[in-house]
Amino acid sequence: MEQSDSCCSCPRTKERDEKEYKDLMNRLKRIEGQVRGLQGMVERDAYCTDILVQVSAVSAALNSFNRVLLSNHIKTCVADNIRQGNDEIIDELVILLQKLMK
Repeated sequence: MEQSDSCCSCPRTKERDEKEYKDLMNRLKRIEGQVRGLQGMVERDAYCTDILVQVSAVSAALNSFNRVLLSNHIKTCVADNIRQGNDEIIDELVILLQKLMK
């Protein structure tokens, strides 16, 4: 899996095995479809509560994506760094968790 694009704010990347990559991409594509569905609902003047229920479903899907990605991060990146003696990764994880809990 070639993923040369890194996030805008940092040069770090992570090679993911094919299974993890496909799982994450499938989740994102489903979420994208849900968001497009929301756009369609607004365009069709759907009733507010119907839209809100679908927004809740998108939020739940994003939260699930975050949980899977965080779990993978801890099991791979964090664990590997700790094994290599890089305890700074723990501070990075604490900061990340603080951001996610806002």
